[in-house]
Amino acid sequence: MFALHHSRIGLLRDAPDAWPRGLVLDGAVYDSLEPALPAQARLPWLGRDPAGLVPQPYEQLAATYQRQGRDADARALLVAKHRSMRRTLSLPARLWSLLQDATVGYGYRPLRAVWLLLCLLSTGGALFTAWPPTAVGDGKAPHFQPAIYTLDLLLPLVDLGQERSYAPTGLAQWAAVALIGMGWLLATTVAAGASRVLRRT
Repeated sequence: MFALHHSRIGLLRDAPDAWPRGLVLDGAVYDSLEPALPAQARLPWLGRDPAGLVPQPYEQLAATYQRQGRDADARALLVAKHRSMRRTLSLPARLWSLLQDATVGYGYRPLRAVWLLLCLLSTGGALFTAWPPTAVGDGKAPHFQPAIYTLDLLLPLVDLGQERSYAPTGLAQWAAVALIGMGWLLATTVAAGASRVLRRT
């Protein structure tokens, strides 16, 4: 076993074929690494600590990648850290972690949330075009627009005037409930991922 814990190093040179079986990196701080391997190639290097998952080496390597302008590698590494931590969590926390990973990549892949929102929007728009809801209330309802209605269901705490003016029936009612639930889940995961990223910056 080779221990570098709590070391301060300017340039750390190593080679994948010379990595020791056991490597303790907890607390080690370095400015740069040679060779400049991609994040996926460095993950086995981090996984050689006999203590199992230790978050600090992931954070240190991600910070090194960021200093070198390799933001994609830094993000991939931080996502890998959260995925590795998932095994140590309770079942409810593990399910929440899976949802965070799938929707926004723990806040490091926010475009996933945009694509998911667009998919839900197009699905709901098509559904409510085929089975439009009926107008409710005494006043004159605004002109029904399936895409706006779907967006009104998906965006919590936003009132676009369509959801309160129209009520779906039959199977479309269950689809509306599912869209409302998906909207809340998506908003919650986006908020949690954004707060995690903001805390790092």
